[in-house]
Amino acid sequence: MMMDTLANAMATIYNNEVKGHRECVVYPASKLIARVLNVMKQSGYIEDFEFVNDGRGGKIVVKLHGRINKCGAIKPRFSVKKDEYVKWEQQFLPSRDVGILIISTPQGVMNHREAQSRGLGGVLLAYVY
Repeated sequence: MMMDTLANAMATIYNNEVKGHRECVVYPASKLIARVLNVMKQSGYIEDFEFVNDGRGGKIVVKLHGRINKCGAIKPRFSVKKDEYVKWEQQFLPSRDVGILIISTPQGVMNHREAQSRGLGGVLLAYVY
């Protein structure tokens, strides 16, 4: 039984990236996973993704670039204030200006740089570099 679908999706993407595959299948699909993948696409870490309805909750086919060194879900999902991003960058990312933290804010899911520029806090979901 899958308890954390986001963590399973990030692990699937990372494992297929390490193996050198050009695409992978993430299931079951959810709106949160789609929003996280959209942020990864906007940041250039994945090429594209597509929802496929298989009649059992759906799945997402992700096309990979080969640009991900490491990605994962952040558990537990820590709350972050608008002035605490540097602390969390130091904890989850290898160095400054390398990679992104994916944050769920009241204005939607976005990367930490966009949330910081808008002056928003939120909940940490994942990291990618």
